[in-house]
Amino acid sequence: MRRAPAGAAGGPARRRGEDEVVAGEPLASSLLAHLGPTNTGKTHRAITRMLEHPTGMIGLPLRLLAREVYDRVTAQVGEALVALVTGEEKRVPARPRYWVCTVESMPTDRVVDFLAVDEIQLAAHRQRGHTFTERLLHARGRVETWFLGADTMRPLIEQLTPTATLERHPRLSRLRYAGASSLSGLPPRSAVIAFSLPEVYELAERVRSRHGGAAVVLGALSPRTRNAQVAMYQSGEVQYMVATDAIGMGLNMDIDRVALASLHKYDGRERRPLELAELAQVVGRAGRYTRDGSFGTLTEVGGLPPRVVTALERHRFAPERRLVWRNHALDFSSVDALIASLSARPRDRSLRRVEHADDFEALVQLAKRPEVRARARGPERVALLWDVCRIPDFRKLLEGSHVGLLAAIYEQLSGPRRALETDWIAERIARLDTIEGDLDALMNRIAFTRTWTYVSNHARWLADARHWQELTRALEDRLSDALHERLTQRFVEPGAGARRGRRARPRSRAPQTDDTHARALEDGPDDGPFAALRALGSLLPDATGDGDTTDGHALREHELHALVDAGHEAFTLDAAGLVRRRDDDRPLAWLTAGAHLLRPELRVRDELASAGGRARLHRRLHAWTIDAIGELLEPLRRPAPDDASPALRGLLYQLEQGLGCVGRASARAQLEHLTPRDHDELRARGVQLGLGWVYLPRLLRPTWVRRRFALALAHAGLTSPSRPRLTPPGPGAVSLVLPAGADGRVYERAGFPVVGPRAIRVDQLERARAALETRAQEPDALRRAISGWLGTPGAELDPILAALTANGRRRRRRRRA
Repeated sequence: MRRAPAGAAGGPARRRGEDEVVAGEPLASSLLAHLGPTNTGKTHRAITRMLEHPTGMIGLPLRLLAREVYDRVTAQVGEALVALVTGEEKRVPARPRYWVCTVESMPTDRVVDFLAVDEIQLAAHRQRGHTFTERLLHARGRVETWFLGADTMRPLIEQLTPTATLERHPRLSRLRYAGASSLSGLPPRSAVIAFSLPEVYELAERVRSRHGGAAVVLGALSPRTRNAQVAMYQSGEVQYMVATDAIGMGLNMDIDRVALASLHKYDGRERRPLELAELAQVVGRAGRYTRDGSFGTLTEVGGLPPRVVTALERHRFAPERRLVWRNHALDFSSVDALIASLSARPRDRSLRRVEHADDFEALVQLAKRPEVRARARGPERVALLWDVCRIPDFRKLLEGSHVGLLAAIYEQLSGPRRALETDWIAERIARLDTIEGDLDALMNRIAFTRTWTYVSNHARWLADARHWQELTRALEDRLSDALHERLTQRFVEPGAGARRGRRARPRSRAPQTDDTHARALEDGPDDGPFAALRALGSLLPDATGDGDTTDGHALREHELHALVDAGHEAFTLDAAGLVRRRDDDRPLAWLTAGAHLLRPELRVRDELASAGGRARLHRRLHAWTIDAIGELLEPLRRPAPDDASPALRGLLYQLEQGLGCVGRASARAQLEHLTPRDHDELRARGVQLGLGWVYLPRLLRPTWVRRRFALALAHAGLTSPSRPRLTPPGPGAVSLVLPAGADGRVYERAGFPVVGPRAIRVDQLERARAALETRAQEPDALRRAISGWLGTPGAELDPILAALTANGRRRRRRRRA
């Protein structure tokens, strides 16, 4: 990520201060601000645009939203190319091209071609706004930068980033006021919004008694629990949701009505009325894409004032006048110098200094402790102190309790070992390792575990950081599974969705192509993967499905979560197109025909889980499949050199579409125009130019042959959940008899072109063709040798030799011509 000149956004300007820019040297990066209300497709456009660049990064306001976008991006390009970075979670593959982050966790030192920041209007937020403002002023992609947010930011973006192009996007559906309603009167697909845990619990109990159950979504939930709850709602297992305003920050679900249970919230300092912009974010979750939505209140709240209704329906709000700012040019020469630099005031009147920040308050409190001051001497120790102060207070404890924890951590990190004591951290984590207790107890343990997860992601603070990262993540997973089960037990009656007259949505039984999938997603472009779970249901078999007779059992919740979170190495694909756990023979899913050969669809076994659980597993296995295909074709997908000819690029494309094997006749035009540099590049990629075929010997190893056969079989529509409909080549096989009526293209794409009655491995086929061309042996000896190379009995050899000889004659005639 590139940084603009201090205080600047891009355009001719001169520096006047750290916080303001008037003129200077223009940046090459184009700068766009996409502004508008909710459901305008801004986030969808940003993701699509990012994936059109070689590299990119997007910053999102919530960990939950970052995980949702990560799931969405990996479903398109696989997990091997995408990093997820939040305060508590870091999934960074070996060579990521795309970064999905929370705004605070964006790696500002990384250069990417495209950069986007979502919900940029949070630059006016009292506590978090300074980070968004810093990104607005300084964060840039090398080629293109986008800021996404509410239209209320227009005047300040125009002022602070004078060269930005501003685009306003209208809402894609209407939002209308439905008035006040009782809980009993709410229609299916309604979300009730409350602003405290006691309110959420009480409302969820009432919804259960009236409608059979509700999913519960809170900002304090872990992504694992939240995903399970949302999947339950999206799949129709429950028709109602009770949530906090956490759903307002871009979390997209299939909601038709938003009902406000309160018009006040506690913001960490005081209970205050909701601002219009906050109301707009929440009620804007109703209606997706072109489907209209409605909003209202519960009867006990009363109606909304007419001016508020008009503003919400017409999306007209007062513009932001000032953004929250904090000095990022920090002075670490001493504790007092650090406090002074953090206390600096902006010079630009459109910026105001942050009034309250937890990390700054923690620093002030720690600075009052003599033992801390005694240790914090010199820039390195002061910088370490600031890093410790930035450990978030997920538990929302009394200030002194959190500060005490920070003091203990700093004492150890600034001590002789410069690391946390293993026994000390192990003892504290062990105290959290129990799933006993009520909902609040589990949520408190998850919050404290998140603190240790954050700490463990500072590799230099721990002797074995990887161990502690895995330990805290596993602990959070166990607690999250228990929390989901408790929430479901308390707030959902068994069979609630079916018994309460779940509203049916069309389900397609059409072939599972990408186009079919796209048409099924009626929730539109601004939706994350969970808004699509209803549509994904149409891509999964049901109890009346098409022949899933595989024996199996339902996964338990912790087993399902383990699969959803499992790494790439946990799964395997056999030649029949069945996806399995590497340590278990029972299939989880199977490939089916997709839009094209390299984009197969996937069907998850019915009996494994509920519709919501199957949809979550589908997302994981779909991303794994994309990675598996990328792994197979990696030599062909490496970026071509700048001087590569069109012929080379065309040949690489043909090889990719043929899964590593293409006949010379099909690629004649490209082969004739290859340059010497092109030939060097092909050799570097392991491509062999044979007499009849162009292929990669590497992809003839049994592992890759199985994968190629599975993809070809799925594309031909010949996979099934139980057994393959064509016999695959066995490990180490050089040929096999072509089954009657078999599609020869399946074998060809697996590296076994069909010649006469057999499918023959291409390297041995080329070996035989070369021997026939040179005729270095006596005819009988040559015949015996070729019979051995091709694994072909003598009786079957004649038609093969005839075909190879005829091909050789045609090739020589073309060469003479």
